[in-house]
Amino acid sequence: MPYLWLKAFHVMFVISWFAGIFYLPRLFVYHADTTDEPGHERFKVMERRLYKLMNLAAALAVTAGLGLLWLTPAWLSQRWLQGKLVLVIGLVVYHIWCGRLMSGFRDGGNRHSARWYRFFNEIPALLLIAIVALAIVKPA
Repeated sequence: MPYLWLKAFHVMFVISWFAGIFYLPRLFVYHADTTDEPGHERFKVMERRLYKLMNLAAALAVTAGLGLLWLTPAWLSQRWLQGKLVLVIGLVVYHIWCGRLMSGFRDGGNRHSARWYRFFNEIPALLLIAIVALAIVKPA
């Protein structure tokens, strides 16, 4: 697959992943405020389905990113990419954390307020800003 096609697919998968990573914690905000059992069940289904899609998007984004590195291994010596990869690892950790929080809701063991989830929801925005800045500007 030519480099530019792989790069285009990487960007598309990253956008899809971030769409889920922004929406799932917002569902957590609403779920934490829900008091009725049908509402809890509805959010559990929505969260589970979204998380499955997020897993797929994340796997495809990472795979395409690794493909880009395979085509251009010299990038690994550049600081901007090293920083980006550290942030991507942080994003993967955040993704897994979302899965654990979702399990807490599923098992009836949510320990956080809607307000806490509102702050938690800001983490991926900060990661996105830094990742995009590094990828576009490529500072020395």
